[in-house]
Amino acid sequence: MIIMIIKLTLALLFGLLIGLDRQMKQKQLGMRPSMVICIASCLLTIVSIEAFSKFGGENHPNMDPMRLAAQIVSGVGFIGAGVILRRSNEVISGLTSAALIWSASALGIAIGAGFYKEAICGIVLLIAAVNLIPGLMKLLGWERLNRYDVSLKVVVESNSRMTELIRHIQRNPAPAPASEDRKSTEKAEFKIRHFKIKDLDSNRQRMDLLLSVPNHYYLSEIYYYIKEFDHVLSVEAEQL
Repeated sequence: MIIMIIKLTLALLFGLLIGLDRQMKQKQLGMRPSMVICIASCLLTIVSIEAFSKFGGENHPNMDPMRLAAQIVSGVGFIGAGVILRRSNEVISGLTSAALIWSASALGIAIGAGFYKEAICGIVLLIAAVNLIPGLMKLLGWERLNRYDVSLKVVVESNSRMTELIRHIQRNPAPAPASEDRKSTEKAEFKIRHFKIKDLDSNRQRMDLLLSVPNHYYLSEIYYYIKEFDHVLSVEAEQL
């Protein structure tokens, strides 16, 4: 029992390390799916190893009790793939949901094989990985973890100051109200992760941007901040 808990806990911690590395580099695979996949994989491995000693033996030397369970894992993987969406600006969503669907099959296999303690420990760690640990990491104040992505579609008049507009968006955050922590707020910046420009009719152009912004900015602040720029005709903003 203790060894099993240690294995699952180490799987959670190692998945957390991988997820932190990906999330700090603003990649799609973050903390939640990394931890969920690592825990579920560890649980399936434990069940597979223990199932042979539980159901096999000298009387059944060629028995493979996990053969059918392996097909369940593959089949549920296709269901999980169905909830992964590729949105505009190369943004992918649904990774955590897909990982949880796959992990649910691992829990079902563990329960069906009679590994109740392993299943209980697994579901506790899965819930902690999805709901508790990411919030705890953000409370530590790491700036790269306290950001979210915003998709912007900005229609502008054709002009020669496009580069200046892009630099202004990237280097200057929205104005913050005067307060004691104004200095710390002014250090934040909007980072352009993806950029696309397209010609429209009537001498107009559309910019598609993916911005990484600090959590303390509301989407409405960003919308009005971009709206106030010269030559901007319309703005469409979406929080991802």
